[in-house]
Amino acid sequence: MEDFILNSLSPQIKTWLDEDDLTRNFYYQKSLSSQKVKLYIKIKSPLILAGSDYFVAVFSTLGCDSKVFDFIRGWDGKSFGAQEVIEVPEAISFGIAVTAERLALNLLQHASSIATWTHQHVQLAKSRNIKLLDTRKTTPGLRSLEKYAVRVGGGFNHRLGQTDTWMIKDNHKTCLGGVAGAYEFFQKQGALYNNTVVEIHDLEELKHAQDLGLKFFMLDNFNPDQIREAIKFKKDKDHFEVSGGVKLSNLTDYLIDGVDAISMGSLIYSAPQVDISLKFRPV
Repeated sequence: MEDFILNSLSPQIKTWLDEDDLTRNFYYQKSLSSQKVKLYIKIKSPLILAGSDYFVAVFSTLGCDSKVFDFIRGWDGKSFGAQEVIEVPEAISFGIAVTAERLALNLLQHASSIATWTHQHVQLAKSRNIKLLDTRKTTPGLRSLEKYAVRVGGGFNHRLGQTDTWMIKDNHKTCLGGVAGAYEFFQKQGALYNNTVVEIHDLEELKHAQDLGLKFFMLDNFNPDQIREAIKFKKDKDHFEVSGGVKLSNLTDYLIDGVDAISMGSLIYSAPQVDISLKFRPV
């Protein structure tokens, strides 16, 4: 039976493989040995593993039997220490291994970096039951991978795209007639089950949005004292999200009772890179 997950990733994998431009040098392709090699994934820094399906999909797209890597596909979310070595049980063709190596590692390292970084933030926030969210500040072409990695690390996804949840941002207010005009615009979209979130910049704007009937509020660039003041006006079923200026070093300052979620683009774009390598041995 064909693997639905790997098949769904294959078109994007093919596009990324094209960046290596292997078809330009057909002699090189023909020269690659089909000799069998054993693969060893070397974990060189502590990490939370993520992106294993992407890793496997690279090899699968190149013609390798995905069953060779089935063992690793259940390991997303697993912690590894530095210097651990994962031995791939079955040998594969050298030609496939050397062609897949860099792309497969790039995807695995990138996802694992985000999952590991997110996990560090989540460990601080979990005692207060405040959810940590990513944003749409993602790498073009990698949003699905990056947001998946946030989930593996224990975080939550904000929006996968603009239409998942309506968000009234500054530019909407400026061009659509303020909070009221923007809210009316989104209500007219006819998306019955879409919530509407509004960016809030001061208490007066918060009260105005509440009077309009909005229930989801992003307190944008509020400092901790301003957040505590805003929470005094929180009503039943209101949802308060904090965003802007929050990072690992000051996260605990924002873990305030009454805050439901904190969104941080830095979960993705500031994740320090973990280190993984892939080594071959002929058999």
